Amino acid sequence: MTPPEQNPTDSIAAIARALLYEGYVLWPYRRSVAKNQRRWTLGGVFPRAYSEAGHADDAWLMRTECLVQAEAGATFDVTVRLLHVVDRAVARVVDGVATFADSITIGDETFLAWEEAVEREVIVPTIYLGTDEPLHVRVPVEFPGGESNEQLRDADDTVAGLLVRRWKGIAGFVDVYRIRLLPGVYKLCVDITNTSPWNGEPRQQVLRRTFVSTHSVLHVVRGELVSLVDPPRALSALSAQCENIGTWPVLVGNAARRDTVLSSPIILSDYPEVATESSTDFFDRAEGDEPLVAGPSP
Repeated sequence: MTPPEQNPTDSIAAIARALLYEGYVLWPYRRSVAKNQRRWTLGGVFPRAYSEAGHADDAWLMRTECLVQAEAGATFDVTVRLLHVVDRAVARVVDGVATFADSITIGDETFLAWEEAVEREVIVPTIYLGTDEPLHVRVPVEFPGGESNEQLRDADDTVAGLLVRRWKGIAGFVDVYRIRLLPGVYKLCVDITNTSPWNGEPRQQVLRRTFVSTHSVLHVVRGELVSLVDPPRALSALSAQCENIGTWPVLVGNAARRDTVLSSPIILSDYPEVATESSTDFFDRAEGDEPLVAGPSP
Protein backbone atom coordinates (compact mmCIF):
# COMPACT_ATOMS: atom_id res chain seq x y z
CA MET A 1 0.00 0.00 0.00
CA THR A 2 1.30 3.45 -0.88
CA PRO A 3 1.69 5.60 2.25
CA PRO A 4 -0.35 8.83 2.33
CA GLU A 5 1.43 11.93 1.13
CA GLN A 6 2.79 14.02 4.00
CA ASN A 7 1.13 17.35 4.59
CA PRO A 8 3.69 20.04 3.57
CA THR A 9 2.78 22.06 6.67
CA ASP A 10 3.55 19.07 8.89
CA SER A 11 6.86 18.56 7.09
CA ILE A 12 7.90 22.19 7.63
CA ALA A 13 6.92 22.00 11.29
CA ALA A 14 8.99 18.84 11.77
CA ILE A 15 12.07 20.43 10.21
CA ALA A 16 11.67 23.62 12.24
CA ARG A 17 11.26 21.63 15.44
CA ALA A 18 14.39 19.63 14.68
CA LEU A 19 16.30 22.91 14.26
CA LEU A 20 14.82 24.31 17.45
CA TYR A 21 15.98 21.45 19.63
CA GLU A 22 18.98 19.97 17.84
CA GLY A 23 21.77 19.73 20.38
CA TYR A 24 20.24 21.92 23.09
CA VAL A 25 17.80 20.42 25.52
CA LEU A 26 17.47 16.70 25.04
CA TRP A 27 21.01 15.54 25.73
CA PRO A 28 20.87 11.88 26.87
CA TYR A 29 24.29 12.30 28.53
CA ARG A 30 25.81 13.25 31.88
CA ARG A 31 26.43 16.93 32.52
CA SER A 32 30.12 16.15 32.91
CA VAL A 33 30.46 15.24 29.23
CA ALA A 34 32.68 17.86 27.59
CA LYS A 35 30.26 18.80 24.82
CA ASN A 36 27.60 19.71 27.38
CA GLN A 37 29.76 22.42 28.95
CA ARG A 38 29.15 24.92 26.14
CA ARG A 39 25.53 24.66 25.16
CA TRP A 40 23.17 27.06 23.37
CA THR A 41 25.63 27.91 20.59
CA LEU A 42 23.72 27.67 17.28
CA GLY A 43 21.27 30.39 16.37
CA GLY A 44 22.10 32.64 19.31
CA VAL A 45 21.08 36.31 19.20
CA PHE A 46 22.81 37.95 22.16
CA PRO A 47 22.08 41.20 24.01
CA ARG A 48 23.45 44.05 21.92
CA ALA A 49 25.28 45.69 24.83
CA TYR A 50 27.14 42.44 25.50
CA SER A 51 28.04 41.89 21.83
CA GLU A 52 29.35 45.44 21.44
CA ALA A 53 31.48 45.20 24.58
CA GLY A 54 34.12 43.10 22.84
CA HIS A 55 32.12 39.92 22.17
CA ALA A 56 31.58 40.27 18.43
CA ASP A 57 31.52 36.48 17.93
CA ASP A 58 28.24 36.45 19.88
CA ALA A 59 26.15 38.52 17.47
CA TRP A 60 23.21 40.70 18.51
CA LEU A 61 21.66 40.66 15.00
CA MET A 62 20.30 37.88 12.81
CA ARG A 63 19.36 38.99 9.28
CA THR A 64 17.49 37.15 6.55
CA GLU A 65 17.25 38.55 3.02
CA CYS A 66 15.61 36.83 0.08
CA LEU A 67 13.70 37.62 -3.12
CA VAL A 68 10.07 37.04 -3.98
CA GLN A 69 8.27 37.17 -7.32
CA ALA A 70 4.82 38.45 -6.48
CA GLU A 71 1.51 38.31 -8.29
CA ALA A 72 -1.24 40.89 -7.88
CA GLY A 73 -2.61 40.76 -4.33
CA ALA A 74 0.39 38.88 -2.93
CA THR A 75 1.00 38.86 0.82
CA PHE A 76 3.61 37.34 3.09
CA ASP A 77 3.85 36.28 6.72
CA VAL A 78 6.85 35.91 9.03
CA THR A 79 7.10 33.72 12.13
CA VAL A 80 10.17 33.80 14.37
CA ARG A 81 10.82 30.96 16.79
CA LEU A 82 13.45 30.67 19.50
CA LEU A 83 14.27 29.04 22.82
CA HIS A 84 14.32 30.96 26.11
CA VAL A 85 16.78 29.50 28.63
CA VAL A 86 15.33 28.44 31.99
CA ASP A 87 17.48 27.72 35.05
CA ARG A 88 16.22 24.67 36.95
CA ALA A 89 17.21 24.37 40.62
CA VAL A 90 16.37 21.42 42.89
CA ALA A 91 15.77 21.39 46.63
CA ARG A 92 15.26 18.69 49.24
CA VAL A 93 12.32 19.46 51.57
CA VAL A 94 12.52 18.19 55.16
CA ASP A 95 9.90 19.26 57.71
CA GLY A 96 8.79 21.99 55.35
CA VAL A 97 12.30 23.44 54.96
CA ALA A 98 13.81 23.51 51.46
CA THR A 99 17.56 23.01 51.03
CA PHE A 100 18.96 23.46 47.55
CA ALA A 101 21.42 20.92 46.19
CA ASP A 102 23.07 19.85 42.94
CA SER A 103 20.82 16.78 42.83
CA ILE A 104 18.24 14.97 44.94
CA THR A 105 16.77 11.47 44.80
CA ILE A 106 13.16 10.72 45.64
CA GLY A 107 12.24 7.07 45.42
CA ASP A 108 13.86 5.68 42.31
CA GLU A 109 14.15 9.01 40.53
CA THR A 110 17.01 11.49 40.62
CA PHE A 111 16.47 15.18 39.86
CA LEU A 112 19.36 17.39 38.76
CA ALA A 113 19.95 21.12 38.79
CA TRP A 114 20.28 21.94 35.10
CA GLU A 115 19.17 24.18 32.25
CA GLU A 116 15.96 23.82 30.31
CA ALA A 117 14.29 26.02 27.72
CA VAL A 118 10.81 27.15 26.77
CA GLU A 119 9.67 27.73 23.20
CA ARG A 120 8.85 31.29 22.18
CA GLU A 121 7.18 32.49 19.00
CA VAL A 122 6.78 35.94 17.46
CA ILE A 123 4.27 36.34 14.63
CA VAL A 124 4.46 39.35 12.30
CA PRO A 125 1.09 40.58 10.99
CA THR A 126 0.43 39.77 7.33
CA ILE A 127 2.20 42.18 4.97
CA TYR A 128 0.90 43.25 1.54
CA LEU A 129 3.41 43.18 -1.31
CA GLY A 130 1.56 45.11 -3.97
CA THR A 131 2.96 48.64 -3.60
CA ASP A 132 6.14 50.30 -4.84
CA GLU A 133 6.98 52.23 -1.65
CA PRO A 134 9.49 50.72 0.80
CA LEU A 135 7.81 49.21 3.82
CA HIS A 136 9.03 48.68 7.39
CA VAL A 137 7.11 46.77 10.06
CA ARG A 138 8.43 46.41 13.62
CA VAL A 139 7.15 43.84 16.11
CA PRO A 140 8.51 43.77 19.69
CA VAL A 141 9.96 40.64 21.27
CA GLU A 142 8.88 40.79 24.92
CA PHE A 143 8.99 37.84 27.30
CA PRO A 144 9.23 38.88 30.97
CA GLY A 145 11.19 37.01 33.59
CA GLY A 146 9.49 34.72 36.06
CA GLU A 147 9.63 31.76 38.41
CA SER A 148 7.64 28.57 38.92
CA ASN A 149 7.75 25.87 41.60
CA GLU A 150 6.93 22.20 41.10
CA GLN A 151 6.43 19.97 44.12
CA LEU A 152 8.01 16.51 44.16
CA ARG A 153 6.24 13.96 46.35
CA ASP A 154 7.44 10.68 47.81
CA ALA A 155 5.54 7.38 48.04
CA ASP A 156 3.58 8.68 51.04
CA ASP A 157 2.46 11.74 49.03
CA THR A 158 4.58 13.98 51.25
CA VAL A 159 6.33 16.92 49.61
CA ALA A 160 9.95 15.75 49.58
CA GLY A 161 11.47 18.13 47.06
CA LEU A 162 11.02 21.09 44.76
CA LEU A 163 11.91 21.95 41.20
CA VAL A 164 12.35 25.71 41.00
CA ARG A 165 12.50 27.19 37.52
CA ARG A 166 13.65 30.77 36.97
CA TRP A 167 14.07 32.71 33.75
CA LYS A 168 15.28 36.22 32.93
CA GLY A 169 13.27 38.62 30.81
CA ILE A 170 14.30 38.91 27.17
CA ALA A 171 13.47 41.73 24.78
CA GLY A 172 14.17 42.90 21.27
CA PHE A 173 12.57 43.45 17.90
CA VAL A 174 11.66 41.73 14.66
CA ASP A 175 11.96 44.28 11.84
CA VAL A 176 10.59 43.36 8.42
CA TYR A 177 11.45 45.37 5.31
CA ARG A 178 10.07 45.07 1.80
CA ILE A 179 11.83 46.79 -1.12
CA ARG A 180 10.68 46.74 -4.75
CA LEU A 181 13.58 45.89 -7.08
CA LEU A 182 11.79 45.19 -10.38
CA PRO A 183 8.16 45.01 -11.47
CA GLY A 184 6.80 42.09 -9.47
CA VAL A 185 10.15 41.39 -7.75
CA TYR A 186 10.79 42.40 -4.14
CA LYS A 187 13.53 41.94 -1.58
CA LEU A 188 12.32 40.79 1.82
CA CYS A 189 14.47 41.47 4.87
CA VAL A 190 13.88 40.18 8.41
CA ASP A 191 16.12 41.57 11.17
CA ILE A 192 15.99 39.94 14.61
CA THR A 193 17.72 42.02 17.31
CA ASN A 194 18.19 41.52 21.05
CA THR A 195 17.94 44.60 23.29
CA SER A 196 17.89 42.73 26.61
CA PRO A 197 19.92 44.43 29.36
CA TRP A 198 23.50 43.43 30.18
CA ASN A 199 25.21 44.43 33.42
CA GLY A 200 28.62 42.91 32.91
CA GLU A 201 27.72 39.29 33.63
CA PRO A 202 29.89 36.52 32.11
CA ARG A 203 28.74 34.65 29.03
CA GLN A 204 27.16 31.77 30.95
CA GLN A 205 24.82 34.25 32.64
CA VAL A 206 24.28 36.23 29.43
CA LEU A 207 22.80 33.12 27.83
CA ARG A 208 19.77 33.55 30.04
CA ARG A 209 18.97 36.73 28.11
CA THR A 210 19.88 35.33 24.69
CA PHE A 211 17.51 34.27 21.91
CA VAL A 212 18.61 30.66 21.45
CA SER A 213 18.23 28.45 18.36
CA THR A 214 16.59 31.37 16.56
CA HIS A 215 15.08 30.78 13.14
CA SER A 216 12.30 32.23 11.01
CA VAL A 217 9.74 31.00 8.51
CA LEU A 218 8.63 33.24 5.62
CA HIS A 219 5.46 32.27 3.76
CA VAL A 220 4.09 33.95 0.63
CA VAL A 221 0.57 33.79 -0.79
CA ARG A 222 0.17 34.50 -4.53
CA GLY A 223 3.90 34.59 -5.12
CA GLU A 224 7.08 32.51 -5.32
CA LEU A 225 10.18 32.85 -3.19
CA VAL A 226 13.49 32.66 -5.04
CA SER A 227 16.08 30.05 -4.15
CA LEU A 228 19.34 31.60 -3.00
CA VAL A 229 21.01 28.22 -3.49
CA ASP A 230 20.01 27.93 -7.14
CA PRO A 231 18.38 31.18 -8.34
CA PRO A 232 17.03 31.61 -11.87
CA ARG A 233 19.57 33.19 -14.21
CA ALA A 234 17.53 36.39 -14.60
CA LEU A 235 17.62 37.02 -10.84
CA SER A 236 21.07 35.64 -9.98
CA ALA A 237 22.72 39.08 -9.70
CA LEU A 238 20.00 40.41 -7.40
CA SER A 239 20.06 37.18 -5.42
CA ALA A 240 23.81 37.54 -4.89
CA GLN A 241 23.20 40.94 -3.28
CA CYS A 242 21.07 39.45 -0.50
CA GLU A 243 22.89 39.72 2.83
CA ASN A 244 22.25 37.03 5.39
CA ILE A 245 23.81 37.29 8.85
CA GLY A 246 23.87 34.27 11.13
CA THR A 247 21.32 32.41 9.07
CA TRP A 248 20.79 30.51 5.80
CA PRO A 249 17.40 30.76 4.04
CA VAL A 250 16.28 27.71 2.04
CA LEU A 251 13.07 26.70 0.32
CA VAL A 252 10.88 24.21 2.18
CA GLY A 253 7.44 22.69 1.74
CA ASN A 254 5.79 22.31 -1.65
CA ALA A 255 8.40 22.50 -4.40
CA ALA A 256 5.72 23.19 -7.00
CA ARG A 257 4.64 26.39 -5.24
CA ARG A 258 7.93 27.68 -3.79
CA ASP A 259 5.95 29.64 -1.21
CA THR A 260 7.90 29.03 2.01
CA VAL A 261 11.45 29.73 3.19
CA LEU A 262 13.00 28.44 6.38
CA SER A 263 15.83 30.70 7.53
CA SER A 264 18.06 28.38 9.52
CA PRO A 265 21.15 28.95 11.71
CA ILE A 266 22.77 25.94 10.03
CA ILE A 267 23.53 25.50 6.33
CA LEU A 268 20.96 23.38 4.51
CA SER A 269 20.02 22.66 0.92
CA ASP A 270 16.64 23.60 -0.51
CA TYR A 271 13.85 21.24 0.54
CA PRO A 272 15.56 19.47 3.46
CA GLU A 273 13.72 16.62 5.13
CA VAL A 274 13.82 15.05 8.55
CA ALA A 275 15.79 11.82 8.21
CA THR A 276 13.72 8.68 8.56
CA GLU A 277 16.12 7.50 11.27
CA SER A 278 14.90 10.34 13.50
CA SER A 279 11.68 8.60 14.44
CA THR A 280 11.24 10.34 17.81
CA ASP A 281 11.45 13.87 19.16
CA PHE A 282 15.00 13.34 20.44
CA PHE A 283 17.16 15.37 18.11
CA ASP A 284 20.63 14.79 19.52
CA ARG A 285 22.18 13.66 16.24
CA ALA A 286 24.54 16.51 15.42
CA GLU A 287 27.76 14.57 15.83
CA GLY A 288 26.95 11.58 13.68
CA ASP A 289 23.74 10.98 11.80
CA GLU A 290 22.29 14.37 11.05
CA PRO A 291 18.55 14.90 11.69
CA LEU A 292 18.16 16.63 8.32
CA VAL A 293 19.07 15.41 4.88
CA ALA A 294 19.19 17.45 1.71
CA GLY A 295 16.19 17.28 -0.55
CA PRO A 296 16.20 17.24 -4.33
CA SER A 297 17.38 20.33 -6.17
CA PRO A 298 14.50 22.35 -7.67
